[in-house]
Amino acid sequence: MHILPQTIVQIYVEEVDENGYPSRRRSLVDDARFETIVVKQTKQTVLDEARVKANDAGLTEEEVVLQNAASESPEAEKEVVRAAVVVRLRDGMGSLGRILKAVETFHGTVAHLESRQSRSEGVMFDVLIKVDMARVNLLQLIRSLRQTSSFGSVSLLAENNVSVKAPWFPKHASELDNCNHLMTKYEPDLDMNHPGFADQVYRARRKEIAEIAFSYKYGDPIPHIEYTETENKTWSAVFTRVKELMQKHACSEYIAVFRKLEDEKIFVQERIPQLQEMSDFLRKSTGFTLRPAAGLLTARDFLASLSFRIFQSTQYVRHINSPYHTPEPDCIHELLGHMPLLADPSFAQFSQEIGLASLGASDEEIEKLSTVYWFTVEFGLCKENNEVKAYGAGLLSAYGELLHAISDKPEHRPFDPASTAVQPYQDQEYQPIYYVAESFEDAKEKFRRWVSTMSRPFEVRFNPHTERVEVLDSVEKLDTLISQMNTEILHLTNAIAKLRQPFC
Repeated sequence: MHILPQTIVQIYVEEVDENGYPSRRRSLVDDARFETIVVKQTKQTVLDEARVKANDAGLTEEEVVLQNAASESPEAEKEVVRAAVVVRLRDGMGSLGRILKAVETFHGTVAHLESRQSRSEGVMFDVLIKVDMARVNLLQLIRSLRQTSSFGSVSLLAENNVSVKAPWFPKHASELDNCNHLMTKYEPDLDMNHPGFADQVYRARRKEIAEIAFSYKYGDPIPHIEYTETENKTWSAVFTRVKELMQKHACSEYIAVFRKLEDEKIFVQERIPQLQEMSDFLRKSTGFTLRPAAGLLTARDFLASLSFRIFQSTQYVRHINSPYHTPEPDCIHELLGHMPLLADPSFAQFSQEIGLASLGASDEEIEKLSTVYWFTVEFGLCKENNEVKAYGAGLLSAYGELLHAISDKPEHRPFDPASTAVQPYQDQEYQPIYYVAESFEDAKEKFRRWVSTMSRPFEVRFNPHTERVEVLDSVEKLDTLISQMNTEILHLTNAIAKLRQPFC
């Protein structure tokens, strides 16, 4: 962990992973939430003094404390710290480039970038950016950003005068409207290596579809996207290739649902399925439904949605110049990779159990859960008739990695959640290690045993009748649940007895 000298207030500090993961790896599971940080006046006298100075100098209390720390010595002034800054954008995500340029100008580096649609009037997006830079440069950065008219406000978050609440999590499916925090990475507006970076038409299309997703609320019909000829052409190329390879390399559960989707004319070569028709199919099959997402969600928000048997899916399409690979999730990845297995009862149950385990979990446990998700739902392999088959969505929607995964080039390890959860992975090249499950049932049983060792002090269950997650934190709640279960067991016992009776 980065530890600053003992000053009055420390700037927001993020732990460095004990396994030495690169910073971009950490950003996948970073779930800084704007609404969970609240002011706690632990040093009232110091903050009172800071308020007076702030009013006199036109600075915030955090800036005064930062300025005081920087003035302690030349070494303290130049010491590199990690700070969290919240910037509210009036003019949309186009202004984000100015923030990144300012960070570069003041010799800082971006450790994490996250955005969400703002709830404040006159503001389009809230952006959380974590930067590593010298204290004196950080002060200059804040003042520079405040001079830009397209920014509604600029706030610096500090460590010792704030308190982070126990992780909030949604209790009802409607509260997923609050789970739309995005990881700002691999986007065509920001990443020069993105296939669509130089394509202004593609970037405008991506923004258009993202805005539709941002406007979606619980209970709304899933927006219909009129896909272009180019987008349908991209789908057709990937669809054809996946269909060619799945018979030999995909697990039997995937193949069975894929064929059913073809029979129902949802999977056809010439057009991209709409999320609504896919959602209706999933609801009939396993109770899963879909809701649109604007991009790559934080792990905490994405996993939380699985608790309600809701999968947050993108609707935009990868660039035509790179049809067989995308650096970020797109609807082709979601539809061809994830949807067939979400329609399988056993796999759907496993996905929901990962989601339920994430609710109220610590940041460290979220990281472990998201890593297990990566090596199973995204890049999992399983045994079938003594052969290794793919069930991970990242494999079934990217044929290059699929062929790599089932070859003798990578290492195959037996799936064990405890070791899988701490295995470093990367998201830009093929994996050097894959985990092979004996079966879905075996993977679920191992996962359940591992989750029982987590430190969360309560258990949760999903009530499908109310679409509500219930926290089992009292004897009364457990008595009610046991009574309901006893009724279900009675029905099952009666059904078995009737089936065993000889026919008259």
